[in-house]
Amino acid sequence: MKTKTLQLVALFFLGLGTTFAQDMLSSQVPSVIMNNFKKEFPKANDVEWERQGELYQVDFEIGWFTDYDALFNASGKLVKYTKEISKSDLPKAVAKAVKNKYGEYRIDDVKKIIENGTEKYLIDLEKWDEEFQVVYSKSGKLIL
Repeated sequence: MKTKTLQLVALFFLGLGTTFAQDMLSSQVPSVIMNNFKKEFPKANDVEWERQGELYQVDFEIGWFTDYDALFNASGKLVKYTKEISKSDLPKAVAKAVKNKYGEYRIDDVKKIIENGTEKYLIDLEKWDEEFQVVYSKSGKLIL
């Protein structure tokens, strides 16, 4: 009896996770979205689609190790995309601002975010067991 109860609870929580985001096959993605995706990112490989409410999220790579994710709305418009970059690719203004404010922290990961034509940078900082994220504009202004 206990085993059945545990199985039902596990199934409930697994089902709960799929309520918020749902993996999709490429063939299930509307053609207008797929066409715009291929136009924006013609060299994409290792592509995985997911539906998040009204948005379609796609995770993919370009080249060997550059991870991307992008969001498209139902009409096929690219809403936002994120690209993993190296810290050496940060704009000089951003690198300088981070060094001045968080010089004792190490930059762990960096993501370039393009949303509505605006470029910003999500930076993971860490020192010993302390970790947090900051967001900077392209000009080096701290956003978050």
